[in-house]
Amino acid sequence: MASECGMLFLCATPIGNLGDITARVLETLENADLIAAEDTRGSLKLLNHFGIKTPLTSYHEYNKYDKARTLIAKMREGADIALITDAGTPCISDPGETLVAMCIEEGIRVSSLPGPAACITALTLSGLPARRFCFEAFLPSDKKERRRILEELRTETRTIILYEAPHHLKNTLTELNEALGARRMALCRELTKRFEEVRHMTISEAVGYYEENEPRGEYVLVIEGRDAGELLQEQQASWDSISIPDHVAKYEQEGMDHKAALKQVALDRGIPKREVYDAVHRN
Repeated sequence: MASECGMLFLCATPIGNLGDITARVLETLENADLIAAEDTRGSLKLLNHFGIKTPLTSYHEYNKYDKARTLIAKMREGADIALITDAGTPCISDPGETLVAMCIEEGIRVSSLPGPAACITALTLSGLPARRFCFEAFLPSDKKERRRILEELRTETRTIILYEAPHHLKNTLTELNEALGARRMALCRELTKRFEEVRHMTISEAVGYYEENEPRGEYVLVIEGRDAGELLQEQQASWDSISIPDHVAKYEQEGMDHKAALKQVALDRGIPKREVYDAVHRN
């Protein structure tokens, strides 16, 4: 499979049910010169199941820069490399995105072989709007950054997708309940496996449920976005509580130039820009 200059193949692997792997991924894994895996022990079980003997090397969060340079050197020498993650599609909340970015910078061709992704699987099972959504993966562990993200999500009108480990689920649900309030959600676990479970409830109901039932397995949380009309009313009320000059000054303090601030205030308040200008400059 080696050529004058090799390629990187992003190979999606099953998130549970081994029958979800594609024929194209199996062929690529079989014919690649090397497979780079986030978890070599777990990946070896997958490869053994399908009788694939291609050499395996580790590529994970703690070696992603140094190992990326090594892998790129091999591809420059003609090796074709397949990248797989613990489960699902590489580069979605894993270090594969670093390798892809470095390959693009170095002029190495990259091809993505589509397949399972836990976030998309959960979204389709949630019953919540799927036309517009945002994926946050795991919330940050840093408390300050975590509060900032939760505040952003409070006004997010798109459907929200999060990942969470079982030992953190109760705390995360409590924080989501405090930040987002009464939202519908779906809690998905064991996706594509024999005991696949999807629970449809509100965030507050989920808090109560897991006070009585211990979380098990990795979770994907799909959460209803904020009602756009309700958000607009809330924002309008907040603007009405301050004067137009103070509103303009707020944006200027945030780094916006005067002309842009006037335009944004007019949009916020639904009034002509001339009215904003006159209010600011009447004195």
